[in-house]
Amino acid sequence: MAKIRVSYEYSEAEDKSIRLGLFLIACGILSLFILGFCWLSPTLQSLQSKPANCTVVSVLRPEEMFECVFTCGTDCKGTSLYPCLQIFVNNSESDSVALLHFDEQQLVLNPKCSYVPPCERDNQKNRDSVLWWEDYFSNEVSSQSFTCFFNQQRRPDDVLWRRSHDASVLLHCILWPMVSLLLGTLIVLLTVCARSLAVRAEALQKRKCSYEVCQDLSPLPSERRGNKARDPLASNSDPELSSPSRTLPLFAVPVRRRDREH
Repeated sequence: MAKIRVSYEYSEAEDKSIRLGLFLIACGILSLFILGFCWLSPTLQSLQSKPANCTVVSVLRPEEMFECVFTCGTDCKGTSLYPCLQIFVNNSESDSVALLHFDEQQLVLNPKCSYVPPCERDNQKNRDSVLWWEDYFSNEVSSQSFTCFFNQQRRPDDVLWRRSHDASVLLHCILWPMVSLLLGTLIVLLTVCARSLAVRAEALQKRKCSYEVCQDLSPLPSERRGNKARDPLASNSDPELSSPSRTLPLFAVPVRRRDREH
């Protein structure tokens, strides 16, 4: 018995599905690397800081002024000044005095000051913002303990009031790339499995049609063309019309009865 050949070529819809799945897989891997370098590393460093109880020791405002950059349009930038606010606290983890910072971003912007205001074009607005926080920590928080975050290994002389990144950022950095990766893999696997089942069904159908009964029910096109090419007289169902003795000559002349008597 001859070997049955089945076409393994994918249709246009299946090809698009596989391309979509591969695109989602590539996006998942790429986003995992990008988010890992941009967000995952700072988040892990932020989560390493331990919570502690802090108490305000002193609030100082030195005479030194610092510059900040403000924007006033697409091509408009400038610099303005703001006063430095220093808040020293005593944390319960190390039992030592440390400089308080609002979060990791402000610690990177200005390690000498506790608070960096949103940069405004007017220097007086920057000054008013700093004075408001100075009054808040001097009057309202001075006699109370609050939660701060302390990292003994990285910065033993600094503490943070807030974390810039929490566990939710870590969850989003891992969740969405993995969802894209798993969805793309699922699309590719389902498309390949569906095509494999279709190929098997086609092979079984061809095996059934390889028997003699199926060949008799469905003659080949070459046989049909051969039947049509035969003599049209032989295909006529009437035997009298098909016999050559019953055919009349082309120019037959009728003979009258009187001519026969003579």
